[in-house]
Amino acid sequence: MFVSGFVSVVGRPNVGKSTLINSFLGRKLLIVSDKPQTTRNRIQAILTTEQAQVIFLDTPGIHKPKHKLGDYMVKIALEALKEVELILFMVEATSPPGPGDSYIAALLREVDTPVFLVVNKTDLAPAQFEQEWLPLYLQLGRFKKHFLVSALQGSNLSPLLEEATGILPPGPLYYPPEMTVDRPEEFLVGEMIREKIFLQTRDEVPHSVAVEVDSMDLRKDRDLLDIRAVIYVEKESQKGIIIGKNGTMLKQIGTEARLELEKLLGNPVFLDLWVKVKKDWRRKENNLRQFGYE
Repeated sequence: MFVSGFVSVVGRPNVGKSTLINSFLGRKLLIVSDKPQTTRNRIQAILTTEQAQVIFLDTPGIHKPKHKLGDYMVKIALEALKEVELILFMVEATSPPGPGDSYIAALLREVDTPVFLVVNKTDLAPAQFEQEWLPLYLQLGRFKKHFLVSALQGSNLSPLLEEATGILPPGPLYYPPEMTVDRPEEFLVGEMIREKIFLQTRDEVPHSVAVEVDSMDLRKDRDLLDIRAVIYVEKESQKGIIIGKNGTMLKQIGTEARLELEKLLGNPVFLDLWVKVKKDWRRKENNLRQFGYE
């Protein structure tokens, strides 16, 4: 019997939602960093086996928004609680439950969908986690099951995936078996570039960045993919940080992104990056639409 269905992964920012899904798929499709709010869009990552098709909904972390982009991110995260077969509520073993966890748990108590509590980062858990903090997490809701995992290390993921698949009903192939994500390559390219900016820059700069891929063309005379992309920031000072002294920062971002893209796309890549200022774009609806946040 073939089963299929949708599984939402929700939680506070930076608890490891994208890392978990990448680990399930066995390859890096979703960007990750140690900074909150790395994920901005809802992305469907597709795992197909002989017995099942599991469609994971990776969502932005639920947080208190400070601008229209934040409003958008929280809205799509909350929408991902609807019309799915299972919700994975991710928390982390490195701290006790906080107000954000309690807020999300209260939202989950309002839905009829089964919820698994997934406690991530157990490889970093302090001594008091299991005796003191885990019972507090379990008290947050009526969880069908709970799992202690390390998404980064890949520990205890097989039982979680097996139980999640067991929740799914008999169903069709929603996507072709070879498809792993519901977004075009241009979107993934922009996300990989944005990830490298997150990893290389500091403070508010990464959150002020949007990436737009202008073109992707295979050269006619050789096996080389030409990609041109524009990095948008909100202030001139941020543009200077992205470019760096004598262009060193932009070169570093470009080199790291190119290597990642060659793995993702299976082609040698020539990456041409530009940096432009679009003042306060996160607060303007027309700019959010331009960058695909709608």
